[in-house]
Amino acid sequence: MSGNRRKAFLVSAALVAGTMLMTACQESDTPTDTDAAQGSSSATPAGDAATPSGSSTAGSGQGTDKGSDETGQGTEDGAGSGADTGNGEREPVGQSCGANDISWSTRSESQAGGYILIIAKAKSGITCVLPAALPTVAFGSDGTQAGPAEQAVGEQITLSGSTTAYAGVNPKSTNGNGGKELDSIIVGVGDDDPNPVSLSVGTITVEDPIVTNWHTSPTDAVPFN
Repeated sequence: MSGNRRKAFLVSAALVAGTMLMTACQESDTPTDTDAAQGSSSATPAGDAATPSGSSTAGSGQGTDKGSDETGQGTEDGAGSGADTGNGEREPVGQSCGANDISWSTRSESQAGGYILIIAKAKSGITCVLPAALPTVAFGSDGTQAGPAEQAVGEQITLSGSTTAYAGVNPKSTNGNGGKELDSIIVGVGDDDPNPVSLSVGTITVEDPIVTNWHTSPTDAVPFN
């Protein structure tokens, strides 16, 4: 990330991490589910489903009328804005996920020297698209950010229903004894997600962290150095 959007995310990440560092460290290898219920939602509920509990549309520019919104990107099925097909009809286009559209969980894995598997599913009634880009993962109050574990970006993934996306984070890609010990990671969808979430991961040592792209199979989300 670069420029103002990178600065904005790091500020958000630092605020989230600062709050987490005030609590006692909790070391656990069991999965933890965290629903991000804050901020604005950038996704439109699928079908005629109402906005799910805990997900706010404030500031998203999307009204409750599924036929139109403040940006003029109306949709008939709630899955996204309409794209002109050239024959007078409009084809639905999926809208990008925000962190607060997703039910999050993490799992510690031992492969490749040990890593954290991030698991993402759309909340009930929501359909949204994870972009073909790295997840934004930061650590600590200083917002140390994970670099790419893969040379090429992946494909976008549409989250809806039981569809699950996975990304692997290696918090320490170096072989030395350095690093800082933390107990949470901060995750955003892309570099301009205004509402990154903090996920508890147990005590980890962080130094030159790396993260994979989003994948639909957990076996593809192993962050090899």
